Amino acid sequence: MKILEVKSLKKSFGDLDVINGISLEVNEGEVIGIIGPSGSGKSTLLRCLTLLETMDSGELIYLGERAVHTNSSGKAVYAPPEKLRKIRRYFGLVFQDFNLFPHFSVIRNIIDAPIVVQKRDKNEAYKEGRELLAKVGLTDKENAYPYQLSGGQQQRVSIARALALHPKILFFDEPTSALDPELTGEILKVIRDLAAEKMTMVVVTHEMNFARDVADRIIFMDEGVIVEEGPAEEVINNPKHERTKAFLNKFEN
Repeated sequence: MKILEVKSLKKSFGDLDVINGISLEVNEGEVIGIIGPSGSGKSTLLRCLTLLETMDSGELIYLGERAVHTNSSGKAVYAPPEKLRKIRRYFGLVFQDFNLFPHFSVIRNIIDAPIVVQKRDKNEAYKEGRELLAKVGLTDKENAYPYQLSGGQQQRVSIARALALHPKILFFDEPTSALDPELTGEILKVIRDLAAEKMTMVVVTHEMNFARDVADRIIFMDEGVIVEEGPAEEVINNPKHERTKAFLNKFEN
């Protein structure tokens, strides 16, 4: 089943073309790794896919429901607000810099949206919140506040918070980029565990070994386009495009 379809997505900032006609599909249970140099449009792509940035043109479809289409004038037209609210429930996003509420405890950061936005039962939300804390290895941090946690712990809370909303697809925007190297492993382990559970994910990452080992497919972006796409091990270990080879060689050195 197709969770996400993107067709001919374009996005510019003034005269700068950041995304230039990208099309892709994500199927249920797939893990897609997106790699590429800084400035290639990876984060902007994710922001467009999660409705945080407005597309100029193209189509965006979640589970067969069209969030964006292009009109006869070539401009992006968004679905009505009520439909977009429904579509937003299909995805979750884990940011680079955690984005936790500093004045909320760990458990409240996780359960606030399910209770306030999804109107879920409070006791049920607390029960699931504690289960998610156990899943990410933070059972003992329920009543802590973000400032009392390491960066890696904060990012694990962010992942638990995203999972609490029961997304059909989870996006990660370089989830380890704000972390010290020794804390990176604990985040990658959580994502590996989610991949083993067949959680549908799109991960923008600079961790090449992780991308090769965990992703089903790799997309290599440069200058706002998809330069190369294929099975993860093939793209990382045996890239076909010269631009991909140059990027991976620099990365290894």
